[in-house]
Amino acid sequence: MGEAVNLVPYAYAGAALGAGLAVLGAGLGIGRLAAASAEAIARQPAAASQITAATNLPLFLLEGVAIIAEVVCLLVAFK
Repeated sequence: MGEAVNLVPYAYAGAALGAGLAVLGAGLGIGRLAAASAEAIARQPAAASQITAATNLPLFLLEGVAIIAEVVCLLVAFK
């Protein structure tokens, strides 16, 4: 029989890659959402409070998805 293969470094690399992609995706999404919100407020300053209120929920959901993805990656790495 051949030698046993140690897969732990691959688990760490996969977890790091997954966490990095999750953070990158969330950062891009939040940036695009904030840019669109700022542009909408610049076009209609009177509706700033409504635009801000409509922007908060997607921002919170994106942050939550990023945090959950990071936790899953950490669980995979340190199981």
